[in-house]
Amino acid sequence: MPVYKAQPEREWKDGRFYDIWLALPVFFLVGIGIVMVYSASSALALKKFGNEYYFLKRQLVYSMGGCLLLIFFRNLPQKLLRAGVYPLLFATLLLLAAVQIPGLGITAGGATRWLYLGAFSFQPSELARLALVAYLAYSIEKKGDLVKTFTIGFMPHIMILGIFVGFILLQPDFGSAAILCVIAWAVMFMGGVRLRYLTLSVLAVAPGAYFFLINSAYRLKRIMSFADPWQYASDEGYQAIHSLMAFGTGGIWGTGVGGGYQKLFYLPEPHTDFIFSVIGEELGLIGVLGVIVCYGVILWRGIGIARSAGGVFPSLVAAGLTFSLGLQVCINMGVALALLPTKGLTLPLLSYGGSSLMVNMACIGLLMNIGAAERHG
Repeated sequence: MPVYKAQPEREWKDGRFYDIWLALPVFFLVGIGIVMVYSASSALALKKFGNEYYFLKRQLVYSMGGCLLLIFFRNLPQKLLRAGVYPLLFATLLLLAAVQIPGLGITAGGATRWLYLGAFSFQPSELARLALVAYLAYSIEKKGDLVKTFTIGFMPHIMILGIFVGFILLQPDFGSAAILCVIAWAVMFMGGVRLRYLTLSVLAVAPGAYFFLINSAYRLKRIMSFADPWQYASDEGYQAIHSLMAFGTGGIWGTGVGGGYQKLFYLPEPHTDFIFSVIGEELGLIGVLGVIVCYGVILWRGIGIARSAGGVFPSLVAAGLTFSLGLQVCINMGVALALLPTKGLTLPLLSYGGSSLMVNMACIGLLMNIGAAERHG
């Protein structure tokens, strides 16, 4: 039985309705993100580009683009959304493949994960989460009761997932591949795919995951530094230590916006992967709790939309997107608080980066779209 029981199919009618319980926390986080990106990146931007507003200007452009995507997907008719599932799937696969083409793919830190698009870059693996969730939801709805069979309900989905994961491992990006697998597993579970097939898939993948882990010195070192970061304070444990120092310095009320110290070339990537640490230092426990409450409201509303959505497809899309966002939040915060091994993953709606911000805003627009059907069905 699917986790979410589908309600009778409804049309998305009202183009004027925007879910206030989603809009308020989303735009609050985006606004805080703009402020904190500038605070966290101004010194780095001045040193690297000679312009302290470099990252701020780009984040403002990304934010405006994200707002347009939110509005677009909020008002996208149901028929067009369904019709766009396979074009989105194939376009994402082409983009993942294009990353490997010399001159198009951008290599940084030993990995090729971005596409060069003029003055901007794009990370296709961010889009892969949305494309895969939409595909799985559409396919599961079409298969109906056959989703419980191995050859029809399980294998085709695993094959598509395997293609996505293969392209991402070529970058290489083991963490993003693992996250994509978890998201796909969750959507298939909620869609009614038999648990024994999903369990067997985990057991089948485990040896390969172990192989990738033990054959990578830096991954092993990350795991070891997670257990005791101070033993590796000069290399793999450096990020975790300075992140914890940022939270400790912030206390309850924080040092004030712009008053943080760890962002001044101590904490790597303070405006992307570790922006939560900068928030902890400059806004303190109060700011951290405010951010967590905003994410909690978004997830609460996302779950409510998924449970009440009309039809299997919108229900699974809402559930999958909500799960994906929640997973990213938990991993990023867990890394910043040294509760998880270091993984380069942005904090949705807050971190600097066009790919993550705009894809997540598009996902919020889809949630609002599905929620409007729930309200006016």
